[in-house]
Amino acid sequence: MEILKKLGYFLLFVFIIAQFFGPEKNEGDLASVDSFIAETNPPENVKNIFETTCYDCHSSKTAYPWYNNITPVNYWLASHVKDGKKHLNFSKWNEYSLKKKEHKMDELYEEVAEGEMPLNSYTWTHSEANLSQEQVDAVVTWGKKVQADYKRQMNTK
Repeated sequence: MEILKKLGYFLLFVFIIAQFFGPEKNEGDLASVDSFIAETNPPENVKNIFETTCYDCHSSKTAYPWYNNITPVNYWLASHVKDGKKHLNFSKWNEYSLKKKEHKMDELYEEVAEGEMPLNSYTWTHSEANLSQEQVDAVVTWGKKVQADYKRQMNTK
């Protein structure tokens, strides 16, 4: 029993020390998505969906919840953000080629339509990110239109 007590104290000590360390935060400027908004011109309802559902993991600005101050939760969240930005980063939209933009738009509306995005792990703690069928339909309709515009642009070049 004495060994378990010592192990418990050691783990508590490690946990407390770990709170002084954490991953780098994704604290850029949300203005970085302006080129995406200007180029794709989403309607206001779709723009609001992006703000409440997508930008935390797919842009250079994350609004962190209070529990991000707890290690190891902050590392888990940082991993999600890094992975999200790897797949799609609205803040880097102007750096994508026309072909990549067309492909990303296809992935965007397909992931939303199939219920793959936003992730369940995100909606558990962000209930406002649970999309209604009407919201899903709005994103899909808008996304298909934008993708078609990119295809037309590619065909004229």
